Amino acid sequence: MSTENLPQSPEQQLRKPRVAVVFGGRSSEHGISVVTAGAVLRAIDRTTYDVLPIGITSDGRWALTADEPERMAITDRRTPSVDELAESDEGGVVLSVDPGSREVVYSEPGSVPKVLGEVDVVFPMLHGPYGEDGTLQGLLELSGVPYVGSGVLASAVGQDKEYMKRVFISFGLPVGPYEVIRPREWAADPSAARRKIVDFAGEHGWPLFIKPARGGSSMGITKVDGLAGLDDAIAEAQRHDPKILVESLLRGREIECGVLEFEDGPRASVPAEIPPVSSHDFYDFEAKYIDSAAGLVPAPLTDEQTAEVQRLAVKAFDAASCEGLVRADFFLTEDGEFVINEINTMPGFTPISMYPRMWQESGVTYTELVDRLIQAALNRSTGLR
Repeated sequence: MSTENLPQSPEQQLRKPRVAVVFGGRSSEHGISVVTAGAVLRAIDRTTYDVLPIGITSDGRWALTADEPERMAITDRRTPSVDELAESDEGGVVLSVDPGSREVVYSEPGSVPKVLGEVDVVFPMLHGPYGEDGTLQGLLELSGVPYVGSGVLASAVGQDKEYMKRVFISFGLPVGPYEVIRPREWAADPSAARRKIVDFAGEHGWPLFIKPARGGSSMGITKVDGLAGLDDAIAEAQRHDPKILVESLLRGREIECGVLEFEDGPRASVPAEIPPVSSHDFYDFEAKYIDSAAGLVPAPLTDEQTAEVQRLAVKAFDAASCEGLVRADFFLTEDGEFVINEINTMPGFTPISMYPRMWQESGVTYTELVDRLIQAALNRSTGLR
């Protein structure tokens, strides 16, 4: 059901739009989600919007949290958690699934539920499964609440790297060699699944990257130089996702490009480059978030290369039916061709993250970026569109 034409009461017409910033979640990217949400909470213009922070604990409880973004930062190389920020150990937040309501209710055991008012838009700052993968988006569609970012299909495609690559291939986007080991394959015959990986290495060469098929933030990824480290790499990937992805090494430069939806359609930012990190084997979680490896913005590319990666980024955005925003990651290979690695439908969003930095260099400040995304969501109906 579309909520575009729902009648508004005089109170709704006069009050500021209310933004629920939802963060945390059940995935292994819980802590990074909290950090990202803290940055967004700091940036939202409180003269324009009312804000309701809602954290999802690591076990899935929706909790009311204080609006204290200063507590949502990495401290002593440790990411924060919703469990530490929740105002109660037992209280829970519930979003109505009545598309005509949009009410948020808070309840604690032994107490009368308290209506916290209506929410006009949700900013889902969740990374990984159970939030970025279409699950939360489906709930918001049922509730009739507009939200920032891609819908159910695009979010699911953007989370599952296997199907992401299949979609890209079908649209003629260049994709590197890959193999998939499904949970059923591994459970039925681990030796055969392992041989499948070894055969892939025989065809494409070592090293390989073993990664969760439905993960992000560079978590659970291992670069494997030979048979000796293969079993440990598989176990690490499966710790995050029972389905694993195997990719060959693409030799070249790592280039990223942001896509943002404007009134006239999606546009690409200036691209960025992730240079090699001498203290890390690749651009892993520690390099990205803990040691804050710096990217080059804008990337030192020719005008022709810049135009090409921007074209491919927008094409990937459209291929997966994305909305709002996307960060598209590429390799510029040694023969001068761009190969798309993946898209991220809810990229890292701290002020030092690559997506906001690329748009800052493109003339859109962090605060303007947050406001544009909220406004776009408010102007977009839920339901089929």
